[in-house]
Amino acid sequence: MTIREAIRRAAARLSESEHLTASAQMDATLLLLHTLGITRAQLFADADRALSPGELAGYDQSIRRRLTHEPIQYITGEQEFYGLALRVTPAVLIPRPETEHLVESVLAQVGHIEPLKIADIGTGSGAIAIALASQLPRTRLVATDISPAALEIAVANAARLNVGRRIRFVESDLFETIHAEGPFDAVVSNPPYVPLSDGKDMHPEVREFEPAAALFAPGNGLDVYRRLIPEAESALKPGGLLALEIGYGQRDALAGLLSGWREVSFVPDLQQIPRVALARRR
Repeated sequence: MTIREAIRRAAARLSESEHLTASAQMDATLLLLHTLGITRAQLFADADRALSPGELAGYDQSIRRRLTHEPIQYITGEQEFYGLALRVTPAVLIPRPETEHLVESVLAQVGHIEPLKIADIGTGSGAIAIALASQLPRTRLVATDISPAALEIAVANAARLNVGRRIRFVESDLFETIHAEGPFDAVVSNPPYVPLSDGKDMHPEVREFEPAAALFAPGNGLDVYRRLIPEAESALKPGGLLALEIGYGQRDALAGLLSGWREVSFVPDLQQIPRVALARRR
């Protein structure tokens, strides 16, 4: 079977799933690229090359995993974020393009001032802290997570991307174990904010595979913010920046929680949905 035929057959299998139909062709192509370890240009240049039995077996295994709705990123073990190739496993939330708006917003606010001390709360794969460190060469960061498994991934990502010496990863429930690290110039976080009631409506690849603790929060998705915002206020320098990713429909609630702060603003994503909340400590 040739590369072209294998992709066609795999895309047809994936299309049989109502949840995978829209991405079947792309998924089939990405998984063969991963299986063969080649570039897209090489794949199309060699489209009529016959696959070996071992290559076909490896590809079939990846397709069978995808048919269970396992995310592509967990199958390949990688996700790009802010131009950086990050390792991801089911221990961490898959970094989303929307979260790049959070990084960009922080850089727009403080990128002209260095050196800085920044805290990334709930770091997961380390995506936000690593992206900031890559753009702020004289800045030091403390990145926390409650999950030791997530921190293991984050540490490995930071080391591989040559920023590990400027990020200290700490197991902590929000600021619990890093109070002595402050005060910080900025606190950034993409906390769990999906209401528990929304779980039933999510795509199965998210609901069934990504870590629930990194996705869902009680209290209409606001409970973590209710803890995080006052803790961040205590941890920041006067005038320090708080930058939070927020969910759909949460703008007004966050504006209320930040009523005691100054320069409160919201940054929309590409769909014009408020995605980032920014505020300064008084």
